[in-house]
Amino acid sequence: MTAVPGLRTPQLASPDLLRSVFRRHAAGVAVITASGGTGPVGFTATSLTSVSAQPPLLSFGVGTGASSWPALSEADHVGVHILGEHQQELAATFARSGADRFGAPTAWQEGPEGVPVLDDVLAWLVCRVVARVPAGDHRIVLAEVVHGDPAGAGRPLLYHQGRFTALRD
Repeated sequence: MTAVPGLRTPQLASPDLLRSVFRRHAAGVAVITASGGTGPVGFTATSLTSVSAQPPLLSFGVGTGASSWPALSEADHVGVHILGEHQQELAATFARSGADRFGAPTAWQEGPEGVPVLDDVLAWLVCRVVARVPAGDHRIVLAEVVHGDPAGAGRPLLYHQGRFTALRD
C-alpha cells in the first residue's frame, strides 16, 4: 500500500470498520412488519432504499439471525413504516431483542394484505415481496409497493452515532 500525504493509515476491512463508518452515516428510521404464524413480527431498520420507480420497488436488509427473519422469510407482503421524530421509543421497542413489539403502548391495526400497520407514522407502505437475495449474514429483501399512505405529519426520525435523533434547523 502506498502512503498518501495527509491520509491516516487505513484499517483493514472488518465488521468493526464497517460498523464504525456507518455510525457516521445518518439514516432515516423505518419499522418493517409482517404477519407471522404466531402473530405479527417487526424490526427497526435503517437500511431502507428506494430501488425503482417503475415498477415501484424498495429494498431493506434483515439479519438471518433476527427473531423476525423466520416470518419474513415466508411472508408474501411486508409493511414499511417511516417513523417521525416523536417515535424514538417506538423505534427502540422494535430494535430491542425480546421486546413485546406489538403490545401496549404500540398502536397498530391490520392493514391491506393482512400486514400490521403502525399508527401515527409519517408514511407507510404495504409491499409484495419479490425477492430475497443472500448477502452474507443478511438477506436483501426486494419488495414492490402495492398500497400506502404518505400523509402523516411531522419530521423524520434519524439514526446517527448509535442513537436516535432529529433534524436540526
